Amino acid sequence: MAKAVALLSGGLDSQLAAKLVLVQGVEVEGLYFSSVFDSSTKNAQPSAAVEAAAGLGIPLETIDISAGQIEILKHPEHGFGSGANPCIDCHILMLRLGAARMHETGADFIVTGEVLGQRPMSQRRFALNLIDKEVEKAAGADVGGRVLRPLCAKALPVTVPEDEGLVDREKLEGITGRTRTRQIELASELSITHYPSPAGGCLLTDPSFAIRVKDLLAHGELDLNSARLLRVGRHYRPAPRTRVIVGRSQGENDIIEGLCLDGDLVMTLADLPGPTTLVRGGVSEEMTATAAALTARASKARTLALVRVQVRKAHHDGDACIIGVAPAGNDLAEKLSLNPQKGSGE
Repeated sequence: MAKAVALLSGGLDSQLAAKLVLVQGVEVEGLYFSSVFDSSTKNAQPSAAVEAAAGLGIPLETIDISAGQIEILKHPEHGFGSGANPCIDCHILMLRLGAARMHETGADFIVTGEVLGQRPMSQRRFALNLIDKEVEKAAGADVGGRVLRPLCAKALPVTVPEDEGLVDREKLEGITGRTRTRQIELASELSITHYPSPAGGCLLTDPSFAIRVKDLLAHGELDLNSARLLRVGRHYRPAPRTRVIVGRSQGENDIIEGLCLDGDLVMTLADLPGPTTLVRGGVSEEMTATAAALTARASKARTLALVRVQVRKAHHDGDACIIGVAPAGNDLAEKLSLNPQKGSGE
């Protein structure tokens, strides 16, 4: 029996691609890539992929690619999309890992849910050819031609699994472009009923998130801890080496507290409930007062003339002091803010 490794995000396209191969009698294993930059997951729990694998009746292997993506972000060989999204490089990374899994399990080919022309950066014909060449160069010549894209296979050259008769090309699809009409029809035909909406996906395509990522890159501060912090709070840059992250809810306060490092300052209101604020980097007396003012502004005490803010070093609860500040005004907050209006797009 032929075997395949299917890259399974849990979205409709990846489910359809796996199913088109499954119904031809191929043994399929799902491979899910978890990431700190995936907006569809919380706490790295791949619920959509787990549900998809269960619905397809296939095993699922999970690989965290966060560290690899962070290294790519520092030096994206093929550049960024409209945000901070190095989509071509990330696809190469995922397919290299898919090729490694293919070799490890003795599978015959790799399956992806890509659709020709669906994404403006990573799913154009030129990009798909480039990705395949880079994966072959890194993973070995025996990977060449073994990446099957069942949803658009008929619009692409014949692959090895088709040529060897492991799958029937006539039972694959030739979908191109960004409309999803055929995918919806195909889901009904293949009895796939549970799948998330196509909204969301990679946070690196979100303009506001991208600004924060590029800010970290510009200051040489991007690592896994700072990437996790990017998912929560309001972010400010009051000085070149100072960052301020202000929680917006108790849940975010808890996350911020949990991601504090030695050397960080932590701020809370002394007399009222409110945000937890993390201050990281060079912290002068002036920067401490600014961060405290931003903390006060994000609380119900924002209308008071003076607010008492508790300041302590992270992991040193006994060394707290209290300072009084006026809540920051709109002009100051907007000047220092890394929180523009949200949007998305590759």
